[in-house]
Amino acid sequence: MLKVGLIGVGGISGAHIPGWLALDGVELVAICDIRPEQMEKYPDIRQYTDFDEMLKNEELDILDICLPTFLHVEYAIKAMNNGINVLCEKPISLNRDDVKRVYEVAEKNNVKFMVAHVIRFWREYEFVKSIYESGKYGKLLMGKMVRLSAFPRWSWDNWMRDEKRSGFVPYDLHIHDLDFMVYAFGNPKKIDSRRNKSSEQDYINVTYDFGDFYINAESSWFAGSYPFTAQFRFLFEDAIISNEGQGLKIYENNGNVVSLEEAATGDTGEINLPKSGAYAEEIAYFTDCVVNNKPVEKVKPDELETVIDILNNL
Repeated sequence: MLKVGLIGVGGISGAHIPGWLALDGVELVAICDIRPEQMEKYPDIRQYTDFDEMLKNEELDILDICLPTFLHVEYAIKAMNNGINVLCEKPISLNRDDVKRVYEVAEKNNVKFMVAHVIRFWREYEFVKSIYESGKYGKLLMGKMVRLSAFPRWSWDNWMRDEKRSGFVPYDLHIHDLDFMVYAFGNPKKIDSRRNKSSEQDYINVTYDFGDFYINAESSWFAGSYPFTAQFRFLFEDAIISNEGQGLKIYENNGNVVSLEEAATGDTGEINLPKSGAYAEEIAYFTDCVVNNKPVEKVKPDELETVIDILNNL
């Protein structure tokens, strides 16, 4: 039985904790947060307000880091230097050099490390990647990706509203779509971006040119109370693949409409995110890599560096 600890019992932990609790062969033995009230709804799990105390008292096989972005690297390195495998929420860092540093520590301590880029495990996005690779509907011509929400006002210590700590929209929202593009299609050849940023709003619109096709991505924290929205539309030679509020659909050129909608599972907790089993899938994947000593190939360090390079120039 693998023993798992989780640090950072904020919004995104509400998507991670159910994944650990539902997984066979693991036990979520401890959680840690400096705010005791955040842990009150998990009375059956040992609770800590000090990470060093948790490390001292618990023999962990895996640490799940759900802390604010600016703390990811510090706690990942501390855990791995204690021989603990680490699953870390995205982004790994706002600094490209941290990618190499973290992976070197993982290698030195012979432990696994993975950034939890959940879109790589999201059913709808994986389907687009598979269609692109198979060529079933011909060449990809263009794509449109949208990820929007209201400006976050709920984060601990207002860290998300501090660009130096959160990276704002590029690192909170747009990173999901960009990471998927790099994962599915490789590195873009040309980038054209527009951005409107203030202390209360951040909007970016980026067109990525991959040579044979292009993808336009729109992301924002709006000042108004705009609901979280994540959609896409990909135009292939012989069909449109759409996930725009009506479920995943294929509009074939011959007039057929294929619906791929199915019930999603998983509790996404406090954040207004679409329900999906992707969080459980990424947790299960990483656990399998640890249990069976497999390389963590789903998320590669060179792809992480590419994404950071692009984000830092938007």
